[in-house]
Amino acid sequence: MALSKAPLCYTLAAAVSAGAACRSSSTSPSAPDGGVAPAPRRVSVLGDSLAVSPSRSQNFATELQARLNATHPGWTVNNQGVSGDTTTDGVRRMDAALTSDTSILVLELGANDGLRGASIATVEKNLSTIIERAQARGIRVLLCGMETPPFNGFNYSLEFHRVYPRLADRYHLPLVPFLLDGVALNPDLNGDDAIHPNAAGARAIAAVVWPYLEPMIASVPAA
Repeated sequence: MALSKAPLCYTLAAAVSAGAACRSSSTSPSAPDGGVAPAPRRVSVLGDSLAVSPSRSQNFATELQARLNATHPGWTVNNQGVSGDTTTDGVRRMDAALTSDTSILVLELGANDGLRGASIATVEKNLSTIIERAQARGIRVLLCGMETPPFNGFNYSLEFHRVYPRLADRYHLPLVPFLLDGVALNPDLNGDDAIHPNAAGARAIAAVVWPYLEPMIASVPAA
């Protein structure tokens, strides 16, 4: 996530969290012999620096992998987080990021758009494009909501907030209302920059995401 603005810890208190959780489903393709092919068992995380903090080897995606290893062995998390990425970057990268065996996309983008004051219409269009392309490939999407501090005015922050539940309703997606719920503003869960999660923060983010991801995993037929 870009660090060109004032510290997030002083301003995220103005953000509000809301969400909607909806179910989506997909069918497995038929195998060439006429049987049913095993369902893909990969979760791809398309995100920004929040997905690779505090490090590439320890982050909320690796924490999700540990939970899957313990409860749903055989599933793999493919972490496609890139520091500084915006929703525009996500559109550009998504086709390469979503491998053919991807069953679920965890869409974690928008924080940098908000910090840079990208137009709300652009953010919504980009996220819609990613969602529609994923759904067209039979990939279910878990949308991770984000808030933005009022660097660009309170109305901007409010309209930014509304994008995520609106998309969840439009595309019938489960929604994590706020990815950093309980993590933002907590010095014990963030690094020295007060923005990016430390190891404990990564575990806390995984705990926020898990109640929405696990039912999606459980609904996929066993291989």
